[in-house]
Amino acid sequence: MSLKTFKGGVHPGDYKSATEGKPVVSAKAPAVAIIPLSQHIGAPCEPLVAVGDFVKKGQKIGDSKGFISAPVHASISGKVINIGPCNSALGRTVDAVFIENDFQDTWHEDVKPNPDWEQLNADELKKIVREAGIVGMGGATFPTHVKLAPPPEQKIDYVLVNAAECEPYLTADHRAMLERPEEIIIGLKLVMKAVGAAKGLIGIEDNKMDAVEVMQKAAANEPNIEVYALHTKYPQGAEKQLITVLTGREVPSGGLPAAVGCVVQNAGTCIAIADAVVKGLPLIERIVTITGSGVKEPQNLLVHVGTPVEQVIEECGGFTDDVRKLIMGGPMMGFAVPGPENLPVTKGTSGILCLSEQDVDVYEIHPCIKCGKCVEVCPVSITPLFIGACVEHGMYDKAEAYNALDCIECGCCSYICPAKRPLTQWIGMAKAEIKAAKRRAAAAK
Repeated sequence: MSLKTFKGGVHPGDYKSATEGKPVVSAKAPAVAIIPLSQHIGAPCEPLVAVGDFVKKGQKIGDSKGFISAPVHASISGKVINIGPCNSALGRTVDAVFIENDFQDTWHEDVKPNPDWEQLNADELKKIVREAGIVGMGGATFPTHVKLAPPPEQKIDYVLVNAAECEPYLTADHRAMLERPEEIIIGLKLVMKAVGAAKGLIGIEDNKMDAVEVMQKAAANEPNIEVYALHTKYPQGAEKQLITVLTGREVPSGGLPAAVGCVVQNAGTCIAIADAVVKGLPLIERIVTITGSGVKEPQNLLVHVGTPVEQVIEECGGFTDDVRKLIMGGPMMGFAVPGPENLPVTKGTSGILCLSEQDVDVYEIHPCIKCGKCVEVCPVSITPLFIGACVEHGMYDKAEAYNALDCIECGCCSYICPAKRPLTQWIGMAKAEIKAAKRRAAAAK
């Protein structure tokens, strides 16, 4: 089997040994679930419940009229005790519904299996995915029903499953492939049906050959689905890179995968789609990897959405005495947070990374030495050193001319930079400023 890869990228240590061999264990239900009304890219939800209401497990408690949005559901049954702010991984507060658990696990009447799920048409599938509140579970949290509705003129040829899990430390998708391969195949087939694609492709890095073998076995009787082992390199699972690797097609600058006939879904998202269509389950729990040298008992846990991070950490033995940094997600694209207080697990929480003193670098930022390493590793072939210099001087229009908007914020440039310049963060600032300027210009017309 030939290994596929892409131009650029880096080879950080994978640090997966602490959890890759540990089966997924169901975490305890929280005494109080904190359900953020914004767990996705797009319009936040408005609450559909009030303080004092009794809600059932799986009940829709927040929704939005915006197309790019996704409803949220109660992950437990109990009483709504507050609707107010909670912390988020992005460093800002968002509104949330606080539910006190009655520990009765009373399911809402709308949650029921669909015995005729194989007969559903594309529009029916899209509606179920939307109502289940499914978003990209690799961390991007883009509403999945939007991906399933490309413009009519864009014919979809391929559905790709991103099972690379290229971020160091994380093993949630790896365990999902080993333990729930059939659901991933079902989810992939449902997406193929929803978008009218004839071919399904699954890409898995070759540091997970046991998962490659399991998925190949699961797809053995599916002539339209192929499983590929990919060279282990970060960011192998990035959408545009995965498309180029598996199909040879290149998404144009500023374009979306649909422009080249592709739709990409995460392995965990495929399971959520299968659960929604077959079992009627909304997205109210997910696999989370809790790991790093700053937690006593690293694990892969199936966690209720809304479970406080403090509780999840305690279920893994608690922090070590020398814990120094807490990251929601992986070390390359995750977000460092001040602490776990009032911070819940969300649909996009793929990992909780706890680092001790020995694993946290403290360094000074130095002037660029023009070594060009950031250009060599950039998977989208932009020039991070020039964009970073533009940001330092507030020249955002020039940063746009250097294609800052093409950046996928993978972190390769910051990782490789010998001067320790925060290039990824600077480019993220540039993208935000450029988009804000465009919005202001459009509003002024």
